[in-house]
Amino acid sequence: MADIVIAGVMRAGAYSPNHIGNDTAIFNAVAEHLRKRGCIVNVYNEDQFNKNGVEERVIMNMCREQASIAKLQRYEDEGRLVINSGFGIENCTRERMTRILMGNNIPYPESLIVNTDEAVKPLLKKAGFQSCWIKRGDFHAMHKEDVSYVRHAEEAQEVLQEYFFRGIKRAVINKHLVGDLIKFYGVKDQPFFFWFYPFDQGHSKYGAEAINGKSNGFSFDVDEMKRICQQAAEELNVVVYGGDCIVDAEGKMQIIDFNDWPSFAPCRNEAAPYIAKAIINAVKKHSEDRRR
Repeated sequence: MADIVIAGVMRAGAYSPNHIGNDTAIFNAVAEHLRKRGCIVNVYNEDQFNKNGVEERVIMNMCREQASIAKLQRYEDEGRLVINSGFGIENCTRERMTRILMGNNIPYPESLIVNTDEAVKPLLKKAGFQSCWIKRGDFHAMHKEDVSYVRHAEEAQEVLQEYFFRGIKRAVINKHLVGDLIKFYGVKDQPFFFWFYPFDQGHSKYGAEAINGKSNGFSFDVDEMKRICQQAAEELNVVVYGGDCIVDAEGKMQIIDFNDWPSFAPCRNEAAPYIAKAIINAVKKHSEDRRR
């Protein structure tokens, strides 16, 4: 395993809102597990990566900047192995994610994709939306205002206008779902899967968990949740993932967010060896495919 040399590219702080320490910790934990398995891991920050690139043929990364994603995609087109894929990272931006999940019949809220300068009140009323969530469609959430809960169509129109003034051209509107909010973490094709109720444990990024509030403990099938998440990871082309879903009183699950390489804050020590194993397995498969 000593011949595996990996470039590890850390996430820029601007793309780790309220989680800079947690993102760094999971990255370092995975790098350490890879080193214990005999790999060489050279670490770069996202700014270094953008300015100078890397020579390594294997890249593990937590990148989020658009320039970084474009560079990762070019490297993949040249035949390098990238985890998470630059194409997968781009797929996790809101509009792409919505189209991919809905297009593959993965449980997801009723949604509209709109321009931020259009009149949406008639669309929302026709669709039967009352309370809903407005999310910037072009990129990952960087600020609290990039994900907005609204109570009615008039308020939705006001929020969209604010998005337009901020230079955000597209938005996704998700119908609000009533039920238990659950946060999950997983690694594609690995047995690791972790879930918990974020509001009950005081885990928050922007405070939006308070909208659904304290969990009711609705019964649901954990194996089915994992299956749905693994399918989503496959369709979105990400290996290391996390996200949020809503479970209603009947146990129905719907994904409301899916992220490429989150912080794994509540389960970092448990997740890190599985992420390292997934990377090594991908390196072996990549090498075999190139020899064919």
